[in-house]
Amino acid sequence: MNIQFNKVLEKAQEYKDNISKFLRDMIAIPSESCREKEVILRIKEEMEKVGFDKVEIDPMGNILGYIGHGKHIIAMDAHIDTVGVGDSSLWEYEPYKGYEDDEIIIGRGASDQEGGMASMVYAGKIIKDLGLEDDYTLIITGTVQEEDCDGLCWQYLINESGIKPEFVVITEPTSLNVYRGQRGRMEIKVTTKGLSCHGSAPERGENAIYKMAPILNQLKALHENLYVDEFLGKGSLTVSEVFFTSPSRCAVADSCTISIDRRLTWGETWEGALQEIRNLPGVKSVNAEVSMYNYEKPAYTGLVYPTECYFPAWVVEEEHGACQTVVKAYEELFNNKPLVDKWTFSTNGVSIMGRYGISCIGFGPGHEDQAHAPNERTWKDELVKCAAMYAVIPKIYVNKYAK
Repeated sequence: MNIQFNKVLEKAQEYKDNISKFLRDMIAIPSESCREKEVILRIKEEMEKVGFDKVEIDPMGNILGYIGHGKHIIAMDAHIDTVGVGDSSLWEYEPYKGYEDDEIIIGRGASDQEGGMASMVYAGKIIKDLGLEDDYTLIITGTVQEEDCDGLCWQYLINESGIKPEFVVITEPTSLNVYRGQRGRMEIKVTTKGLSCHGSAPERGENAIYKMAPILNQLKALHENLYVDEFLGKGSLTVSEVFFTSPSRCAVADSCTISIDRRLTWGETWEGALQEIRNLPGVKSVNAEVSMYNYEKPAYTGLVYPTECYFPAWVVEEEHGACQTVVKAYEELFNNKPLVDKWTFSTNGVSIMGRYGISCIGFGPGHEDQAHAPNERTWKDELVKCAAMYAVIPKIYVNKYAK
């Protein structure tokens, strides 16, 4: 296989300052979903600077950097959009200026997940520096709109661009553990209808908010009794939003809608999740409407790529070559065995593996509990170790596990 793993680690350490600066530059550019243009251009600049063979931006606005020209297509993915800042008073440092010392980098996107992009780009440079190309083409993707609609970017890449890798590494934060699955999710709405009238005589109407009240309690009880999978854990649901319509504050509400964040464990289906809610006595008694949301927001390029808000669960078996590739890379570089586990949250794997059956494995810098949190941070040693991992994974895969 001819990989000098110590040389890879030395190179990764050599680029520690470059990786850190690149990440700080990305953090400094606000890049919430559908507003990622400037950070995409900054990534393009860095990819070209370190010597990628080809760099392109697709019509949705995703950036794709190519290393090598071999027959085995391998991809590594980082979504480069972030959530907003939230309550700025909870931040010790300005979220986009951030903070840096010898060990950590703080700022919005540090762990979730621009750190993964910084490590991937310099993995490309390590591959070039050490001649680690082989019979593979590595596509490093910086994808958009994940925070709004996870996996939409990969629906576009697979369906419209025809990119179908054999194996994808997702660089969401894993604390340097190897992740091989996650629960799926759905965005569901339930609507009750009423009849408005003047609030001084509510008996003349039908209050849609009152009709929703028993449904809320039944949903809470449903959550407690959802299916439990041995690996991915329990399905869950929570009511996340409440809306209503009414002619005025002095009137009876004529509609009420709630949003439900439904997490699907292995073995659950979107049809079954909707039917569980439709079967609730409160839903049946008032003939409430139960449906999935759709996503139709335009990308920063203006492209609209509609999809239903269903994001399947996925699991890769631990013995699968994709998982064993990442485990082998870790063992060779760090002379230790990694923890093989799963994410709590959702990733672009909902499309890559969940919709299309393309094996994907998670390995990324940063910690899951930093995602969406104030004072979000990542650790420089993890950025360096991930750059080394990403540099050796493609060659290990094509030499040991590719078919």
